[in-house]
Amino acid sequence: MYRLAVATRPARGAALCALAADLPAPVLADLLGVSVAAAARWSALAGRDHLHYLAARIDNPSE
Repeated sequence: MYRLAVATRPARGAALCALAADLPAPVLADLLGVSVAAAARWSALAGRDHLHYLAARIDNPSE
């Protein structure tokens, strides 16, 4: 891709942002192998909070 002068970094950022919009930070971190803090930053950039995920985890901690 580099030899063809195709910029892949913007596509990578867009893909990460889309994933962060759909997945809670802990799930995203496990999926991508990044820290939860990094995944939380991506979630913040995507403009999403996943409070419903946290509430579900509190209600059902064994799942």
